[in-house]
Amino acid sequence: MLPAAAPATLVLVMPLASLLVVAAAYMLGSIPTGYLLVRFFRKQDIRTIGSGNIGATNVLRSGARGLGAATFVLDVLKGCAAVGLGALLAPYLMPNSPVRNVEALAAVCAVLGHMFPVWLGFRGGKGVATGFGVFLVAAPLAALAAITVFGIIVALTRFVSLASILGAASFPIFAWFLVQGNKPAFFIAAQAIVALLIIAKHHQNIRRLLSGTESRFGGQPQEGKPA
Repeated sequence: MLPAAAPATLVLVMPLASLLVVAAAYMLGSIPTGYLLVRFFRKQDIRTIGSGNIGATNVLRSGARGLGAATFVLDVLKGCAAVGLGALLAPYLMPNSPVRNVEALAAVCAVLGHMFPVWLGFRGGKGVATGFGVFLVAAPLAALAAITVFGIIVALTRFVSLASILGAASFPIFAWFLVQGNKPAFFIAAQAIVALLIIAKHHQNIRRLLSGTESRFGGQPQEGKPA
């Protein structure tokens, strides 16, 4: 009886374990660091300033350079923490799944949490810093290569949005060549999913880039327009 019951128990436990990883990664990703920092230190709602975005770029453009840098670092760290937690829990909660698949699941959920935080009515940031954080753990060399692309594009054009789009688009390519060892299908798919989510979140920026009205880094975005 016990051997027969084991597969049924596994069928029940695996989805529950996956849900735990999903929930933990989403909750970590959903921490609205930019909003909290500006609210605590400046007694302001970042959503009413500049572009209204809660990410590091808008916090920086609001005049709070230190808070902008802190927002970027903390958004990266929460992405790192989500994937690190997934890797830590994988052997205990999902022993039959490749660790990289669990990391990938946590990565997607953390980025979704940042973009759609329950605390702010599901209106969050664009996922660039958190995306960098999740892949800094899951695929460090590829993440560093992508952030290098980001830095080069910003230096050449001063368009943070263009740099974010190209950096995100380049990551799956770098990961394909730089990640060593086993690369499960879901691990590869998650990289493309996160990149596409980040690019999709920049749809208004893409329109302005094409029309020549996008704000450059160091300038002020038009009021009410996403940065």
